[in-house]
Amino acid sequence: MEKEAGRKEVVTMLAIDDTLAGQRLDNFLFKRLKGVPKSRIYRMLREGEVRVNRRRAAPELRLEEGDMVRIPPVRVASPAPNPAVGGAPARFSRPLLQRVLYRDDSLLILDKPAGQAVHGGSGVSLGIIEQLRLELPEQRFLELVHRLDKETSGVLVLALKRPVLTEMHRKLRQGEVKKCYQALAVGHWQDPVRHVKLPLHKQVNEAGERRVSVREDGQAAHTIFRLLRHHPGFSLLRAELKTGRTHQIRVHLAALKYPIAGDDKYGDFELNRALKKQGLKRMFLHAASLEFRHPLTGQELRVEAPLPEDLAGFLSRLTKV
Repeated sequence: MEKEAGRKEVVTMLAIDDTLAGQRLDNFLFKRLKGVPKSRIYRMLREGEVRVNRRRAAPELRLEEGDMVRIPPVRVASPAPNPAVGGAPARFSRPLLQRVLYRDDSLLILDKPAGQAVHGGSGVSLGIIEQLRLELPEQRFLELVHRLDKETSGVLVLALKRPVLTEMHRKLRQGEVKKCYQALAVGHWQDPVRHVKLPLHKQVNEAGERRVSVREDGQAAHTIFRLLRHHPGFSLLRAELKTGRTHQIRVHLAALKYPIAGDDKYGDFELNRALKKQGLKRMFLHAASLEFRHPLTGQELRVEAPLPEDLAGFLSRLTKV
């Protein structure tokens, strides 16, 4: 096995969550191991270096939620230079460890910046998890507990111990984690509180792109929306996830004809172009808080991430009504 000079080889164990499920194993690896030749990936599969739930797996295997994928150490091509910064490799605007909201010896909770994918792949050479591994080279275990979309900011949880990762996944499956978001919906929302229970169906194409729609035979999905305040043409909502389906808040609001401002997949595309000129450069969705009992101590934790400057600034330019 090839080994980079001065860097310890590390096997990655990746838990498949709802946002990753449904993909073929080979397509998943192509995105995860950006820069590794496909021939090398298929050889890893043939020789059993990649395993799913401790077993050999065929390239065409469809990953399911809860699967554990073993990825061996492998040399990945260096990221392409970014001409905007004088040819240096692309890096985050500031160290992620400056964005820590909570940390102990088993959990690391960040205020994720918008515009950064949680892991590399699909043309992204450096994601949150890769950057953290660069900033924490001494940390032997570091894995995402859950994911946020690239354009979504806010609370993101990572596990520093394998039993903690397993327990946090159990908590998420059992609804023991309270996740709340802030979203700016297009239109005049009427109800102070509204429970939305529309089943969601996820499709994943061969390229690994996810698209979700409301469908009767879809998975149960439950979001509680609370009205925070109105702005002309918009409503600021607090969304509590009772289930954690892919793009749940985005699709529920779009299905109700209140799409999220700036949503480039399910939103109002003409309006989004106009909003960009007004300063809203991305989807107005922010993971505002998480509440759960610590997986080891049982202590109640509530972690909040303030609304980032770009979203807060856009709101301040809207007249309240």
